[in-house]
Amino acid sequence: MSRESGSCRKVCSNFGGIFDVPRRLEELQDLEAQATAPGFWDDPNKARGIIDRTNAVRAIVEPYQELEREIEDASVLLELAEGEPEGPERDQALKDVGGSMKELEAKYRRFEVQSLLSDKLDAKNAYLSINAGAGGTESCDWAYMLFRMYNRFCETHGFEVNVLDMQKGDEAGIKSATLSISGPFAYGNLKGERGVHRLVRISPFDANKRRHTSFVALDVVAEIDEDIEVEIDEKDLRVDTFRSSGAGGQHVNKTDSAIRIVHNPSGIVVQCQAERSQHANRHKAMKMLRAKLYELEQDKQRKEMEQFYGEKGEIAWGAQIRSYVLQPYTMVKDHRTDEETGNVQAVLDGDIDRFIESYLKHRKS
Repeated sequence: MSRESGSCRKVCSNFGGIFDVPRRLEELQDLEAQATAPGFWDDPNKARGIIDRTNAVRAIVEPYQELEREIEDASVLLELAEGEPEGPERDQALKDVGGSMKELEAKYRRFEVQSLLSDKLDAKNAYLSINAGAGGTESCDWAYMLFRMYNRFCETHGFEVNVLDMQKGDEAGIKSATLSISGPFAYGNLKGERGVHRLVRISPFDANKRRHTSFVALDVVAEIDEDIEVEIDEKDLRVDTFRSSGAGGQHVNKTDSAIRIVHNPSGIVVQCQAERSQHANRHKAMKMLRAKLYELEQDKQRKEMEQFYGEKGEIAWGAQIRSYVLQPYTMVKDHRTDEETGNVQAVLDGDIDRFIESYLKHRKS
């Protein structure tokens, strides 16, 4: 037990160095001082940028401080337990400390993943788009399963999810959905999910109980700050309005408040029907368009257009980044990292941390 405690202390010290926590603390104090200064909101865009940066720095500092405190507490409890005379009470005390150390190990692993999120946009919010591909009703159902999986993942990690747009399938599931995901390092955590996801199972829609393969494409882009310049010529846009779809309510299906924007030069299409106001939906759709165009421009500058489309490619066989197999055996495997697990149900319930971690480590290596 003493060895485990010492190991955790060493880990905490190492990560304090990786993140340069003393400097982060100074930065946090400076940001908080700016937020309380007179005239802070005179420039709303700058103020929002400071708030976003404050949240990003706090998301590093506070977990580190909490981990450090809990390791200290566990070390004290361990010393007290080891000082007890031999007997059931000592054994129980050591068992309790062992349980605490396992929880600390899990927190350390989450902290380790966060240390890999150092790219420019990793701390930003994210837009996640789900689009059913080859497979008809099967793929629409698979798209909804992924919609549920990412909602569960976000709920577990404290991310706020707002559904900007959803198109239901003709018989079941969804044809497409666009989510706005808010929280520190939302984009960094989800950026590796971009690509084609493949499902193999016995179809619940096939009376002959045959095995079917379905495909769904995910796109993930970072929400960018208002002060980042992205040139959008209104002449390049086609803006369509249509009636919101959804369950119930006096507003639904009665006003043309939903917005679809097509950027003709790039072919990018965004739409939003989350708000009651056409103006609010247009604002959100334009924010999403700016984010997608920024991502596209970044890829052009790096001359790696495959980063934007290559990993995703055609939504069909041979293009998948991850396979979810329910028949004839159970396994989820990421084809980029070879990470796999047989616990498919846990993954579909949102437990995708192992795949995110392995992808981030793979990119760093």
